[in-house]
Amino acid sequence: MLITHDTEYALDTLVVLLNTAPEACGHEGLPDVAALRRFVVERDVSEVGELGGGDLEAVRRVRDEFHGVFRAQSPEAAAELVNALVARAGTTPRLTNHDGHGWHMHYFAPGAGLADHLAADAGMALAFIVVAGERERLRRCEAPDCSHVFVDLSRNRSRRYCDSRTCGNRLHVAAYRARQRTAADAADAAAPAGVTARGA
Repeated sequence: MLITHDTEYALDTLVVLLNTAPEACGHEGLPDVAALRRFVVERDVSEVGELGGGDLEAVRRVRDEFHGVFRAQSPEAAAELVNALVARAGTTPRLTNHDGHGWHMHYFAPGAGLADHLAADAGMALAFIVVAGERERLRRCEAPDCSHVFVDLSRNRSRRYCDSRTCGNRLHVAAYRARQRTAADAADAAAPAGVTARGA
């Protein structure tokens, strides 16, 4: 699937936002305005003015609505949610090349609040996924103790974990240890009475 750099970045920013939700990380990842400012800086969100408590509440509401897109049971349900987010944000497509990023699209209106900014840009990025018939790329981590979401942009749609270095490796190690235990138990069961393959 071919997507532009700015669309991919909007999807990455959305995933980071979604994974701040209590259902994803076990606590509120955006507990205050200072945390919201850190999110803006870390994700290099442009054209953001002074942030306040109203922005925090609005971003949390938008975050919850985006979670609904990931949980949607059909393309129609996902499209309805994305349409509502994008329409309410007052989407205003425009070309820009700020900060040396080259030409790319902004979908939020000039002067938009942060929640509308995120709803417009991330909403349009999700719209491209739905239009391409690739909604199954919107996934939840398969690790049983992880509730993070991610967008699988791998060529063959094979990604299973939010982070292969943490969740993926942890499950691979656990599976390896389980196989080792099973093999040792089988060897013990096959050994003559009173002798174990483990040498005990």
